[in-house]
Amino acid sequence: MASADLSEELECPVCLAIYTDPVTLRCGHNFCRVCIDRVLDSQEGSAGYSCPECRKRFKERPGLQTNIALRNIAERFLPTQPDQEASGVHCTYCVDSPVPAVMSCLHCDASLCDKHLRVHSKAPEHVLCAPTTSPETRRCSVHKKILEYYCTEDASCVCVSCYVIGGHVGHKMMSLDEAFKEKKMKLRNDLQKMMAETEEAEKRVQSLKASRSIADAETERVTALFRDLGRQLKDLEERVLSDIPRQVQGYDDGIRRMEIKKEKLSRKMRHIEELCNMTDPLTLLQESDTGDLCDTEDRHDKQLHNGGDLDMAGISHTLHTGLADIMFGVTGGVPVQPANILLDLKTVGDSLYISFDRKTASYSAGHTLPRAPGRFLAEPQVMSIQSFSSGRHYWEVDVGRSNGWKVGMCYPSISRRGNKSVMGWNNKSWCLCKEWGNQCSVRHDNKYIWLPDGIPSDRVRIYLDYEAGQISFYALCDPIRHLHTFTATFVEPLHAVLCPFCVNSSITISRVARGCKRSAH
Repeated sequence: MASADLSEELECPVCLAIYTDPVTLRCGHNFCRVCIDRVLDSQEGSAGYSCPECRKRFKERPGLQTNIALRNIAERFLPTQPDQEASGVHCTYCVDSPVPAVMSCLHCDASLCDKHLRVHSKAPEHVLCAPTTSPETRRCSVHKKILEYYCTEDASCVCVSCYVIGGHVGHKMMSLDEAFKEKKMKLRNDLQKMMAETEEAEKRVQSLKASRSIADAETERVTALFRDLGRQLKDLEERVLSDIPRQVQGYDDGIRRMEIKKEKLSRKMRHIEELCNMTDPLTLLQESDTGDLCDTEDRHDKQLHNGGDLDMAGISHTLHTGLADIMFGVTGGVPVQPANILLDLKTVGDSLYISFDRKTASYSAGHTLPRAPGRFLAEPQVMSIQSFSSGRHYWEVDVGRSNGWKVGMCYPSISRRGNKSVMGWNNKSWCLCKEWGNQCSVRHDNKYIWLPDGIPSDRVRIYLDYEAGQISFYALCDPIRHLHTFTATFVEPLHAVLCPFCVNSSITISRVARGCKRSAH
């Protein structure tokens, strides 16, 4: 493309070929020495001379100054172009040995070398062009005259006869030079547009390649995620199914005992039938009593019923808890951490008893503790030692058959006395609450949302996504039920909080089940 642009700059305005021995007029325009000599010769005897490019007039024939720089550039450029000898165009008049032609005369149907071009006629009818072996292509096929005009209506080159008396009379005409320049201008404009479109296409290609790379990476990530899900589901399957063989073994033992019992009963029934068929009273009365056998079999029956039915509730709990753990693990690229919650004895309120392992909080009326700055004074509440200021975490509690309790999370700056210390009655705590009669609600900033269906489980899961600003509550029933999600912008670390506030109420923090810790991709 750069070569094409340079070629245009090195074209002589007269012959439209690469400069040969370029010279410069006083106006600054350049021409081949032969071309400008021919033009100036044709202007002899007129009112003066003029530049063929800018029409600047000179009173006397202008001197010609060799443009050395332009000549060197043209000579360096010419070797990159098809040379005249390679094109097969030779001087018509050099018969002794072939000499490459530098111009062709359409009037003479001859090609000329530099030597013969200097002595060639300078008359206007002798039209020179680049060396060609097919001058007939530059003549009108009808009138056999040189093509001098361009018909814009028919988009064709025509001769003067076509223009004056031929089929193009009245059509808009342009000189070949004008049409040539106009078409070159259009081609340059088209070229610029194509270059812009090419650049835009390249940008689009790069953008699509980037998107493709992202798509490939996402495909890889999702594939890895599903591989991990497959492994997790396989582990869960093994955990769920591992509990069944033990119970099945009990059934197999029971079946064997029942088969033995059936066999013994069959023998006894046959013996009794024999006794019933006896006709001798003395023989029947002397037969031993069968009551001990019946008593033994009754004891066996009781043992057989002790095995119970298959523990479907336990299997279902393991299954749904495991699926929930997997679900939490896929929620977005940050590991879901099962929190190991321990209760902080420094925060325990009155009427509250904490177990030795610091996992259970029980309501104990009349149980008082020494006053300390961190203790809750208005409610039987206790906070966790652990705090959470980032990441995703969950923990579970067992509320059993407690009558009244609250579980949730709070800021460490929550008040320790008065109504502002009660969970859900301030903007520093979020809780799930069960009252008498299974009336349940979620509370924050002294605002209530009642749960019309209550809490259909004795186990509750609390899930925290700190960055997303979410605290969620789930009932670990079959299937697991989402109860409510609070959304906020957390500004402090969060602590777990327990509050059993009625007689016979207790809350136990469940230990994290084996295999619950999951890492999402």
